[in-house]
Amino acid sequence: MATTTDGAQRTSTRLRVQRFGTFLSNMVLPNIGAFIAWGLITALFIQTGWIKLIGDAFGYDGSYGFVAQLGNWSNADGTPMFENNTGIVGPMITYLLPLLIGYTGGRMVYRDTIRGGVVGAIATMGAIAGATVPMFLGAMIMGPLGGWSMKKLDALWAHKIRPGFEMLVNNFSAGIWGGFLAVIGFVLAGPFVQAFSTVAGNVVNFLVERNLLPLTSIFIEPAKVLFLNNAINQGILTPLGTTQSQVDGQSILFLLEANPGPGLGLLLAFAVFGRGAAKSSAPGAILIQFVGGIHEIYFPYVLAKPKLIAAVILGGMAGVATNVAFGSGLRSPASPGSIIAVWAAAPPSSLLGVTASVVVAAGVCFVVAAFLLKIDKSDDGDLSAATAQMEANKGKKSSVSGMLGGSAAASTGPIHSIVFACDAGMGSSAMGASVLRKKVQSAGFSDVTVVNKAISNLADDVDLVVTHRDLTDRARAQSPSAEHVSVDNFMGSPRYDEIVELLRERNGAGAGGAVAAAPAASGASGLLARESIVLDANGDRAAAIQQAGELLVAAGAVDSSYVQAMHERETSVSTYMGNLLAIPHGTNEAKSAIHRSAISFVRFPRGVDWNGSEVRFVIGIAGAGDDHLALLARIAEVFSDSSQVARLEQARTEDDVLAVLGAMQPA
Repeated sequence: MATTTDGAQRTSTRLRVQRFGTFLSNMVLPNIGAFIAWGLITALFIQTGWIKLIGDAFGYDGSYGFVAQLGNWSNADGTPMFENNTGIVGPMITYLLPLLIGYTGGRMVYRDTIRGGVVGAIATMGAIAGATVPMFLGAMIMGPLGGWSMKKLDALWAHKIRPGFEMLVNNFSAGIWGGFLAVIGFVLAGPFVQAFSTVAGNVVNFLVERNLLPLTSIFIEPAKVLFLNNAINQGILTPLGTTQSQVDGQSILFLLEANPGPGLGLLLAFAVFGRGAAKSSAPGAILIQFVGGIHEIYFPYVLAKPKLIAAVILGGMAGVATNVAFGSGLRSPASPGSIIAVWAAAPPSSLLGVTASVVVAAGVCFVVAAFLLKIDKSDDGDLSAATAQMEANKGKKSSVSGMLGGSAAASTGPIHSIVFACDAGMGSSAMGASVLRKKVQSAGFSDVTVVNKAISNLADDVDLVVTHRDLTDRARAQSPSAEHVSVDNFMGSPRYDEIVELLRERNGAGAGGAVAAAPAASGASGLLARESIVLDANGDRAAAIQQAGELLVAAGAVDSSYVQAMHERETSVSTYMGNLLAIPHGTNEAKSAIHRSAISFVRFPRGVDWNGSEVRFVIGIAGAGDDHLALLARIAEVFSDSSQVARLEQARTEDDVLAVLGAMQPA
């Protein structure tokens, strides 16, 4: 039991780090184009850039004029060549890039609203003005803080503003709060981040001076395979590397994680010395990894044979050591980690060293991996299972792993039956099946059935099973012959579109005709009573589940023991559905406590933190038979429509809620 608990804690910690890394990368990656633009401008126009290098090579000894102005060149004595001119390189890294990150972070936290992005950018500007180093870390703090705090403030006066005054209140509140956060950023965030950057820079310098920087590969290479690299790369290496690049013109930190050499060496070893699916798929994976820059393509090969982690670690260390020896680095991040992106970001003086680091890293990794493969008498592992493990580590389907041998996409049989399974089979699976069924029917696949079941009722006679990612292993044990798809957002998962594409591939293009909708339910009133609707609740997740359950008890639908089963259900698998909705319900074992089917509706205007996701609508569910499924389908369609969600947010009476739910046709 202790071992199981420790394992669960390690998994939970890993997932939290992954989510944090994803959160950071979601602020940086949308703005990679700006980083590339800055890197190209830097490579061309600074005093040691390509234009002057080529000009000097051809004997040009005149003034570079406009180019020198753009790059803000200096005279031989170090004084600025052009007075009152900062060029374009400095302002881009000082203002443009941090402001873009702060805007993206604020908008991302405040439900993708421009309002959150603007406040995040204002707050970031304060941090920029309060420090002398590029404020990437400051932007990653102040941007999300601005969006989150503005969201909380807006919730205080939601639905209380008199008509006609909305724009006035919104603009002034954003301006006043943004100005306050800018001051906080100037006084606190800027100096704090500058101090952190100084300490971290000293640590890096300590490692470089003592030739210890290659040791970082011991942590970075395993982190890549476990998808923990985003937290390291976007949170630490990119900000520190950018600061170092501004001072020195380049940074080795940009290559600690992005060097494509270790992955290339590993895949070459499989292509030459591998066996089976791993050997046959490796050549194609090389092109995707080395030229395309998608490093995740080689992760399943390591997971299939974990001992090969030694090869990529040693390869990474060799690459870093080569860059240290040559004094080479990149001007800007190389994303994706393609050899093309690496060369494009390398200054002329570092091209040789950077190229050598890739070659050496690939060579060392190839030699070590080849040796380990040659002495290994077993087969090359289950690449299909390793791919599935990689996708589980990542938390979503890989866009490139379908080419690896043994993956689900490799089979060619048609799909006729799809089952959406959950623990109890009456809540999450019913709504997920409703959303997926509508997509399948809209695509014209009228011969494909989509139903929901409890995992315990699964049989090995279905073609495809969809489950929450925490339940996939249980479902696979019940239905081993089926293909399994994992989701974590029931209302709007991108996996649903992938399933439709899979149907087009397996079953043909689809009939294209509309499928008749199921008969409309007789209305919400039979399952949702006015007395079971609460419009202004507050509290945490546990309190929300308790209130939703107590409303079911008060309605006479369940025994009081069912409420405890709702809490137990939440501890095993989250009932968060996406789109601000959670549907807590009891476990499969608690069905005996249900007297009749019913639901409760609780709205939280200020939101509830549902294990890291925001929830504003909590719908408690008790399903004795199948008579609640039509209403669940209706709820699924409501929460797939942003305009209907807005109506529920603005509802002032119980009748307003019933009108929205009763107006929708079941999917």
